[in-house]
Amino acid sequence: MNASSLRNRLRLVIVGLALGSMLASVSPASAAYPGSQNGRLAYGIRVDGNVDVYSSLPSGDALRRLTDAPGFDACPAYSADGKQVAYCSDASGAFEIWAMKANGTDRHQVTDIGGRMVFPDFDPTGARIAFGGGVPGDAPADIYSIASDGTGLVQLTTNAADDLYPAYSPDGSQIAFISYRTGTGQVWLMDAEGSDEHQLTFDDVEKDQVPDWSPDGSRVVYAGGVDFGPFDLYLIDSDGAGLEQITNTPADDDFAPTWSPDGTKIAFVSTRSNGRFVYVVSADGSNERLVNGDAGPQFAPAWQPLGDKR
Repeated sequence: MNASSLRNRLRLVIVGLALGSMLASVSPASAAYPGSQNGRLAYGIRVDGNVDVYSSLPSGDALRRLTDAPGFDACPAYSADGKQVAYCSDASGAFEIWAMKANGTDRHQVTDIGGRMVFPDFDPTGARIAFGGGVPGDAPADIYSIASDGTGLVQLTTNAADDLYPAYSPDGSQIAFISYRTGTGQVWLMDAEGSDEHQLTFDDVEKDQVPDWSPDGSRVVYAGGVDFGPFDLYLIDSDGAGLEQITNTPADDDFAPTWSPDGTKIAFVSTRSNGRFVYVVSADGSNERLVNGDAGPQFAPAWQPLGDKR
C-alpha cells in the first residue's frame, strides 16, 4: 500500500470506510486545563457494528453509554468545566459536530455544513468549538470554529493542503493542528483567530491524529510514524525544543493521545495485542496500562476535567 493510500485510510476511517484498519481515532484533541482533577474518560466503542460514545472511570469501571443513534458517534471532547461533551456524528446523514451534557442528555447538532466535520475541541470558555472538516467535492480539509450555539461559523485555515485535528491551548490563545502543506504531516500552531500560522515540528516522522496540549501549555503530545509505519507518541515543547518519544511499539500503532487534567498521565488508543483499545501511560512514558479490555474496538479518548473547574 502506498503512502497516499495509507494517508487516506488515516483520514477517512472516521466515516467507517476502514474500521478494521489503523484508526485515526476520534479525540479531540481536547485540551487539558490546569488546576483540575482527573474525571472520567470518554471514548467511542464499536458494539454490534455501531459506534457510540461511552464514558468510564480511568480504571475502566462504571462504563456508561452516552449516545445511542444508529451510525457513528465518536470524537468526544470535554468542555473545561467538564459539564459538556462535543462529538462528531453522522446521525443527520453527514458528519457534523454535535454536543451533549456529560451524562449524555440534551444531545443536539451544532453544525449543519455537509461534508465531513470531525474532531471538535472546546475553547477554555466553552463559548466556541474548533473542528476540522472538508465540504463535499475535492476541497482540502480546513480548520473551522463555531459558537457553541451553532452561530458564527469562521474558517480559520485556507491552505491548499489538508489541515486537521485542532486543539486549543489551555489559555485559549493558540490552536495546535496537523497540516500536510509541506507534503508530510507536521504539527503547526496558530493564534485562535487563525493568524500567525507556523510550523512546530520539522523531522521526517509523519504526524497524524492528534495533538494535545499539556495542562500548563508548555508541551504538545502527538502521534507520529516514519513513512506511515507504526505510530508512537511523542512530546515536544511548545517552542519546538525538547522532542521526546514516550511509547515504542514496533509492531503496533499508538495514537489519539489526550492529556489528563492533572498533567501526570496520557490516555491514547493502541492496536497492540491484536485489538484497538484505550490505554493510559504516565507522562514520562512509564506505567502503561489497559483501561477496558472487555468492551469492543475503541476510538480516541477525551479526559474530563473536575475539581475547581467543576
